[in-house]
Formats: sequence, structure tokens, C-alpha cells
Amino acid sequence: MTQAFLIIAGVLAIGLFFKLPAVLRGGRNPLARQVTGLLVLACCVFVFAAPSSIIAMNDLTGITNFSAPWVYSLLTGFCASCLLLIVKWRGGRRLRRATWWVYGSYGTLLTAVWVCFFLGDHHVERVRDFDTYYANTPWLREMIVLYLLGHTVAVVITSVLLWTWEPRVRGTGWLRAGVVLLGIGYALNLGFDVAKFTPVIARWTGRSDLDWMSTQLAPPIAILVGLLIALGFLLPHAGEQMAQRWAAQTEYVALGALNRALHEVPTASAPVALGRFASLDMRLTYRKTFIRDALRLLEPRLDLVQRDRDREFHLSRGTSQVKAKALADAMAISAAVARMSQPDSTDAAARTLRPASDGLGDLVPISRALRNLSRADAVRGNAGHPESVTS
Repeated sequence: MTQAFLIIAGVLAIGLFFKLPAVLRGGRNPLARQVTGLLVLACCVFVFAAPSSIIAMNDLTGITNFSAPWVYSLLTGFCASCLLLIVKWRGGRRLRRATWWVYGSYGTLLTAVWVCFFLGDHHVERVRDFDTYYANTPWLREMIVLYLLGHTVAVVITSVLLWTWEPRVRGTGWLRAGVVLLGIGYALNLGFDVAKFTPVIARWTGRSDLDWMSTQLAPPIAILVGLLIALGFLLPHAGEQMAQRWAAQTEYVALGALNRALHEVPTASAPVALGRFASLDMRLTYRKTFIRDALRLLEPRLDLVQRDRDREFHLSRGTSQVKAKALADAMAISAAVARMSQPDSTDAAARTLRPASDGLGDLVPISRALRNLSRADAVRGNAGHPESVTS
């Protein structure tokens, strides 16, 4: 059980790691700070709720069962952070009042938990079954009920607000997935409360046969809840970063054909030697900059009149508008690059290759179209329709 609790704490720490850059960039952004505080408290709950941590905390403080109110306090603070996050997200005219209500109510609850603990008799150390063992002990009974009630109220409110938020984030991809996971996680928290409350109430009636719900059922539910909450906070950021990286990698590879085709064009900027460990963003930026510079220098040699004829030809063969334009642009670029090796024709080309027409289209479709063209096909663009080019 200790290992499982620490694994969940590690997953939550990963979520915190992904959140920290947003906090550092956001400065005084209250939502970013609130999520960070929530994740810190969630990590602490699983670290200090592990059986080995409970024993270590009791030994360190020299107070028997000191870990009980300590873990209850962390769990109560986590519940308060959940409510504060939802309150600040909703905003509105009553934001300040709702915020102070959360601070006041859960601050009072925390104080009551510690007062009840020190007033009660807790001389027998219980690592796994504190709730059920002390369910009938004066003051400790009240402490247990207080933390469970505070947890239940927070879970119910947070779950309801999350599921009312879900329709508003439909179509947002990773964000909606995170909200759904959070909603499921907080809803399952109700199962944790039931597994904790039921044996305590049974103890009040003299029954101890339901203690297994607190010691055997509640911990796995808590682990599952922690995993879902961690993924709920982690998925939107990690998923968005992976999606952006995949898009950048796809664009970088797609521009390869156009990049190679333009290497014969002398650009004004000096080549930059990128190291082996240069970031993908840097390599993509350099490739796009080189292509734009080369196309700007190549522009006087582009026969856009022939390009327009080629586009109409592809359209007449049933090619889509986007693909026809990309194929025509690719042929015009390839033909212009070929002319650079014929310096004697430069003056004549300059007089005939400057029509008033729209410019080149998107670079990625052009680069992909270049893969479908042979050099001979491209040069033939000046002689007529490219019959050999597949559409």
C-alpha cells in the first residue's frame, strides 16, 4: 500500500511539474496558483497517508497518532483548495464572499479537528484503522465526523460544478478530457466517503464486521481517485504539448522536399550551423526562414502566367482546388530553380515572368506536391500542359 500511495504522489508531482511553467509565466494569475497549491496538497496527502509515513511521523513528533489529524488536515486543505478553484473559475459578483466563506468554514474545521484530537484519548497507535478503532471515543469521534463531513461536502459541490462545466468545454479536445477525468475522480470520492462513513456508523451501533470497508476498500478507491485527478490536471497540458510537438514535427518533415529544392538558390542570409541537439522549434524556424528567403529571391524568375495555366489544367482534370494550386506552384518553383542554371536567359525571363497574379500558396502543400514531380515534369511547365503529372 505504501508503494501505491507513493506512486500516485509521483504522478501528481509530474502534473505539478507541467503546471509550474504556467505559474511562473502567469505571475499573479490566481487560477494557476490555486491549481499549483491543490496539486501540492494532493501530493502531500498521498505521501503522509502511506503507512510507513504515518509511523515515521508519529515517531518524529513523539505524539501517538499525530499523523491522524495531520493527514486529516491535509485532506481538508485539499478539499478547500478544490472549492476555491471552482469558486475562482466561476467568478462573478459574489467571488469575494464565496472565497471568504470557504476560508472561514474550512479554517474553522481545521481548528476543530486539532482541538478534538488533543482533547481525546489517543494513546493506542493505530496505523490503518484509526477511524474505526476510535469511532466511539469522545472527542476523537467528533474529529473523525468533522473531517469526513468536510470532505463529503467539498466532493459533492466540486463534482456538481465540474459536470455543469463539461458541456461548456465540449469540442476543446484535451481540456474536455481533463474535465471529464476530474469529474469522474471527484465523483468516485463519494465512494471513499461511503467506505469511511459506513463502518464508523456501524461502530456506533456496536458492529465491527464492516471495518474492512475502511481498511481494505477505501484505500484502493483513494488511489484510483488520486490517479484520475492527477491525469485530469496533467492531460490538458501534456496532451497539448504533445499535439504541438507532433504538428511541428509533421510540418518540419513536410517542408523537407521544398527545402531541398531551394538549396541551389543563394539566399542573402548566411547559413546557420544548428547543433545536433538543437530544438525542434529552432530547426523548424530556420527551415521556414530559409524557404521564405529563397522564394523571395526566386520570385522574379517565377512564371506565374504558366503557373495559372497549369492550375487550370489540373482543375479541368478533376483535381481539387488546393491540390491543383499546390501542384502548379511546385512546377513554377522547380522551373524557376532550373532557370538559375541558365544565366543567359535571365534577362529575357525577367521581361516575361512578372504577371499581375496572386502569390504562392501555403508552403506545406507545395512541398508535398514537389514529391510528385520529376525535374523533367517541372521544366516542361514552360512548354505547355504537364500531361505526365498525375493529379
